[in-house]
Amino acid sequence: MDVINKIVSYELFHIGKYSLSIGILLKSLFILILTKITLWIIKRIIFRKKNLDKFDRGNLFSLFQLIKYIVWIIAILLILETFGLKLNVILAGSAALLVGVGLGLQNTFNDFISGIILLFEGSIKVGDILEIDNDVVKIQKIGMRTSQAINRDDIVAILPNSLITTNKVINWSHQSKKTRFRINIGVAYGSDVDLVIKLLQESAFEHPEINDKASINARLINFGDSSLDFELLFYSTNIFRIENIKSDIRKLIIRKFVENDIIIPFPQMDLHLKSNDTEILTKNE
Repeated sequence: MDVINKIVSYELFHIGKYSLSIGILLKSLFILILTKITLWIIKRIIFRKKNLDKFDRGNLFSLFQLIKYIVWIIAILLILETFGLKLNVILAGSAALLVGVGLGLQNTFNDFISGIILLFEGSIKVGDILEIDNDVVKIQKIGMRTSQAINRDDIVAILPNSLITTNKVINWSHQSKKTRFRINIGVAYGSDVDLVIKLLQESAFEHPEINDKASINARLINFGDSSLDFELLFYSTNIFRIENIKSDIRKLIIRKFVENDIIIPFPQMDLHLKSNDTEILTKNE
């Protein structure tokens, strides 16, 4: 026992009134290990199957993130106390420090506050599909300062949390599980309108990822400069990869139009020459 006490109280170095012993390091290590074990237990409790069936996974993840930050803050404060730094002194000095730091790091603090808002409010969760600055992304992780998302090109984007809380953001996941999309197309004047509508509806109907087949609709929406303009409306639950679905439907439309001699026009320009201009051209030749 005496040997253990000597080892624990062994002084590694001494500076003024402060000394660092093996016992202090062991206490700090114990706090770290205990923190890890505590978070592991909390994570197992939160993400057990019964909770996953009852609650949204994104909400559970946000709850765990908040608990993790609180536990780590407590652990760090305890470690500082173990090293001999008095918490009351730290808290007293932090007020003045935060004022100075806050002036220089306003954007960073804004991101931190935004992260807390996102985690507490739960308006945006992991797995949600957002449209930000005309880019559609899926949220993978919500942190205290930044959030991680992946776009339709499978490129990972790191988003400052303030960008999500202060900008206009469309959350596609907040609406019903299926979302309505549209494809616009023009056909040549003189085409059979009823046949065009029928072919458009058939193209959407044949795609396996189109939900609610009864709600598929096609309609004539405008008399364009060089085409009759139509709109195809359909529902799908595959919001994130909807551009691939639209591409498949467009290919079906083209194939059906070719089979039925429906022409998709392209802009054309007619050039009219006056007689005087014709004479000038002839002379130049």
